[in-house]
Amino acid sequence: MAYVRFENISFSYGDNQVLKDFSLSLPKNEIMCLVGPSGCGKTTLVRCLLGLSRPDQGEIYVDDVCMFSSKRRINVPAERRGIGIVFQDYAVWPHLTVKENIAYPLRKRRVKREEIARRVQNVLKQVSMSEYINHLPSQLSGGQQQRVAIARALMSSDSLIVLDEPITNLDAKLRDQMLNEIRELQRNIGTTIFYITHDQRAALHLGDQLAIMDPQGELVQIGTDEDIILRPKNRFIFEFIGVTNFLPLKFIDSAYHLDLGGQMVPWPEEVPPEVGGGLPLDMGIRPNDITFDGASPIRARVRRSVFLGSEYDYFVQAGDRELRVQQSTLDATLVGVAKEGSEVGLRFLNPHYYPAVARGA
Repeated sequence: MAYVRFENISFSYGDNQVLKDFSLSLPKNEIMCLVGPSGCGKTTLVRCLLGLSRPDQGEIYVDDVCMFSSKRRINVPAERRGIGIVFQDYAVWPHLTVKENIAYPLRKRRVKREEIARRVQNVLKQVSMSEYINHLPSQLSGGQQQRVAIARALMSSDSLIVLDEPITNLDAKLRDQMLNEIRELQRNIGTTIFYITHDQRAALHLGDQLAIMDPQGELVQIGTDEDIILRPKNRFIFEFIGVTNFLPLKFIDSAYHLDLGGQMVPWPEEVPPEVGGGLPLDMGIRPNDITFDGASPIRARVRRSVFLGSEYDYFVQAGDRELRVQQSTLDATLVGVAKEGSEVGLRFLNPHYYPAVARGA
């Protein structure tokens, strides 16, 4: 069941069209992550949902209530849309205590003091901040301030919360912690969460579904993390989500060969005829889909090996092409760690094929 619907939304800043006929549905009680490069229109879409920007055309619905319609001239004011929002910079008021920050949306709606106190205590328990109720933001860590911002958003709505790059300013360990807390909070409350980010790793960690936008503001693919990683719809998705390698394939003497820069190696995999057809291709491969195989004719030299705890990260040179290879620590323990300077054979699993683009393009 769709809880939020964007229908044919278009928006322009002067002559710059940011969104054109953009449509997207958010399932109820799930986390939808909208992912795309900076400048693709993610925040503009959020502002349209919140009522902070007015689309040129289209319609927006929340729980089947029309918040905006260009045709019917409906534009519900931002303060009446009942949507919680958490921004990148937290936007907690430095002169107000935790209690006062969280209570602010209810005070604006003139809720009774006793009801405000009860709801503040309840939401503080949900975000594990009860003991900080009388602290000022300056007495809190970045992660704690973020929890305050989430708690305040829940006061505006426990049905729909928009999180716009909410963990960008946190360190790596705290980012992972906050993602886990957001996930747990959503499961406990059942809130529909619209999470906006350019951080693919965070989106894969958090989202029930991911919606991917390209640099032109087009919605390219919607799916689970497995759909996006294993079945990317096009080259942009494959290249944008996760780490990738590309190697050129050329059709020579009725067969494809791997072009390693002056060295042509017969390509051992079968290229689907609907993809190849004798045209030049770029073979895309993820680092964890490359394995070391001493019998492989595709030879490379290990230039650098980095141990990251759960895996080894290798940079290898095959001809004039540099590739990144990832090997789990378990696999490295079983078959041995590839030493810097050593020669290795490469085997490729789960390759993806795309029409060739000029190198450097």
